[in-house]
Amino acid sequence: MKRFYLLSAICLTSISLSAQESTGEERTLSADSIITSDARLDSIYQSLPEVMITGERPVVKASQGKLVYDLPRLIRDLPVDNAYDAVKELPGVTEMNGALQLAGQGVTVVLNGKVTTLSVEQLYSLLRSIPASRIEKAEVMYNAPARYQVRGALINIQLKQTADCPSSWQGELYGKYNQKYYENFEERASLLYNGNKFSADFLYSHKHGRTYNTTDKEAMHTLADGSVYPMTTDEVRRGRSHTHSFRVGADYNIAEEHQLSFVYNGNYQTYHNRMHINGSQQSTTLSNSTDWLHNGRMDYRTPFGLKAGVELTYYRSPSDQLLNSRLLESDELDFFTQDCQRINRWKMFLAQEHSLGKGWGLNYGIVYTTSTDNSYQYYYDPETGEQLGDENTTSLAAGDNSADNLSNMKSRKREETLNIYAGFNKSFGDKLSLDASLAIERYKTPVWNQWDLYPAINLNYMPAPGHILQLALSSDKDYPDYWAVQDAVSYIGGGYSEIHGNPLLKPAQSYEFKMNYVLKGKYIFSTWFSHTKDYSTQTLYQSSQRLVEIYKYMNFDYQQQAGIQASVPFKIKNWLNSRLTLIGIWHHEKDNDFWDIPFNRKQCYGIAQMNNTFTLSTKPDLKLTLTGFVHSKAIQGIYDLPVSGNVNAALRYGFAKGKAILNLYCSDIFETGQISPRIRFRTQNVTNHYSCFRELGVSFTYKFGGYKEKQREGVDTSRFK
Repeated sequence: MKRFYLLSAICLTSISLSAQESTGEERTLSADSIITSDARLDSIYQSLPEVMITGERPVVKASQGKLVYDLPRLIRDLPVDNAYDAVKELPGVTEMNGALQLAGQGVTVVLNGKVTTLSVEQLYSLLRSIPASRIEKAEVMYNAPARYQVRGALINIQLKQTADCPSSWQGELYGKYNQKYYENFEERASLLYNGNKFSADFLYSHKHGRTYNTTDKEAMHTLADGSVYPMTTDEVRRGRSHTHSFRVGADYNIAEEHQLSFVYNGNYQTYHNRMHINGSQQSTTLSNSTDWLHNGRMDYRTPFGLKAGVELTYYRSPSDQLLNSRLLESDELDFFTQDCQRINRWKMFLAQEHSLGKGWGLNYGIVYTTSTDNSYQYYYDPETGEQLGDENTTSLAAGDNSADNLSNMKSRKREETLNIYAGFNKSFGDKLSLDASLAIERYKTPVWNQWDLYPAINLNYMPAPGHILQLALSSDKDYPDYWAVQDAVSYIGGGYSEIHGNPLLKPAQSYEFKMNYVLKGKYIFSTWFSHTKDYSTQTLYQSSQRLVEIYKYMNFDYQQQAGIQASVPFKIKNWLNSRLTLIGIWHHEKDNDFWDIPFNRKQCYGIAQMNNTFTLSTKPDLKLTLTGFVHSKAIQGIYDLPVSGNVNAALRYGFAKGKAILNLYCSDIFETGQISPRIRFRTQNVTNHYSCFRELGVSFTYKFGGYKEKQREGVDTSRFK
């Protein structure tokens, strides 16, 4: 299924942590945070700042621009059963429209320090399949040095390793049921073998269920001749899906501290959807999609700082759609379409790190990535099977929505990225540390061939016990999705809505300055400013030439954001941990070339969040989590986003000497989390009312054999359709 980005709700929720006391002289800071969204579709997303929710003194170490969290301790008393949910409990981590963010920007998650070419969606799926019990610690960097082969924010999840021990087998079984209008299920089995020099892990998970969503549209569509058409429609979408994920990994110690690693990740997904629309438009749409992913990676590490690796990713996604639509008793669409995206991507890297003594370190390396995108999209007459339209017809400028304007597409595009970097780090005693790097990158496509520089500087300063100051200056580039740059047009929403590709879409370049101050290991204050040039997102535009609304990725002139945040935790004896977080944001977006309606919009808005964890009993082990959230009015491009908020609850029961965990939860109890975004800008007038349902669920986890998981790296599939 093509990824399209209708504006969905920004529905933010969080799960609190029950933290414990830390002892000794070790510096600590406490935090946990999650903001989750309940979005029916991918959308334009509103960049939000991090929400650093603090617990009561979980152990955190600050070192060379990173914060090292004892993540198992953070989630010990929480209803968390997989690595993805565990990551969301880290300070500053938020979830927006199904994507993780750190400090209001996209964040890269890596496993055991290894960067993958898996897409974001595939990586998240992998994290959800990994038991939380396998995590050893988490390293959080608001600005990753170049040696990590990642720019911007980074979270490095370290998994537990068992080496040079007697052979053993451990495992974990997991099952989940949730009800959100329709039922959904998940089953997972994980097995780990540890030997003297050889270890291996196996994982299989299966997700399946049904979905139900509705969208009520109210719009006034104005054409260039001054005519106005009221558009009122009711959309009902039903679907079912199956997702199979499997992973096999192995590590072999060739000699002391010489390790050869191999991992294979596979994923198979099927989607079936039926959609009906009534009102100003009458339509029926049947769509099917199948996704295949194969990813293999091999790494070699040495004791003298040399690392080398190669990775291959193969992705194939064929889909079809049968559409019959009549708009205002005049324009009619009746066709069958087939499309497919096929990606072959190679990544090779070589890196070297040196410890020079007296607190100095040196690192440098090279990373080369190349990919080939073979894609097509064809339209056919559903009765005769005859192909409609012309090959590589790209213009839809005609004044109607008839089949004569259907555009077929077939393309083969190659993309290359060459990255060369060098950096150093220096510790000045126990109070001050510095990490700086510079990356030079060439990005080449059939349209772009450019070189860019990406500096990164991290400074950690601890003037006295109980005081931690972090300063970071970072730069990053966000590449467009593969399908977003295809010269193709797809139909959604019964045909009134079109998705247009943009072959001239530029990568976005961002620069950010951030300062964090942690007081007494409990109170966290943050401020930041970011500027993103050529910021791109998929926006809605009611065409002035035709009776259609167009969704298309477009580069804005820039996006700017400044913000402040305060997080205050408090505790009542041993039965309540609470946290209050307040955030203020100034948001600015500008585009002088947005169709025929340029905009320059600014908005200040606020966020308040309250997290509570109640210890109902220690024997039996019973914990209750209650969270509340409210978000004031905001903007995104030409969209206006109304006030939103939600309340969530979760109950965790541990038994069988910690081997078994039962979780019960209810998300968006009052069904207030979904918003109804609207546009009232110049000639644009649209409101989409999305359905909102509370979600009830239960999960069960059982570990056997003293199971301690080893983590494997995910595959980057974020830019696949």
